[in-house]
Amino acid sequence: MPKKKGKSISFDAMVKFFMQSYGIPTKRDVDRLMARLDRLEELLKTAVASGRSGRSARANAAKPGTTNGGFAKTASDTVLETIKAAGSGIGFAEIQQRLRYEDKKLRNIIFRLNKTGKIRRVRRGLYMAV
Repeated sequence: MPKKKGKSISFDAMVKFFMQSYGIPTKRDVDRLMARLDRLEELLKTAVASGRSGRSARANAAKPGTTNGGFAKTASDTVLETIKAAGSGIGFAEIQQRLRYEDKKLRNIIFRLNKTGKIRRVRRGLYMAV
């Protein structure tokens, strides 16, 4: 007796199954995402046009001990002030001792300040404000 064939699976159904299994987005998914991005861009444009930056008034209020327009002092600001206060240059170890920042954090800050031209490297481990 010949085996009875079951219902054959269509190619479209097989493709849909694999797309769902592997999380591949469909055209419909991409269109939805694009529509959401368009709405977000419109919201940003209206917020910028109306002068709102997305921060609350309480977040923008001046905090005690801040210097840069009412915003909290960043770690980069603190390192830059320390280097400026030294005048003739200051070493990495002394900055680390004064500020108690971890090695990696301080190295990244010094690299960024040097790259933006706010400080210059006199020699290895010695920095001056520009």
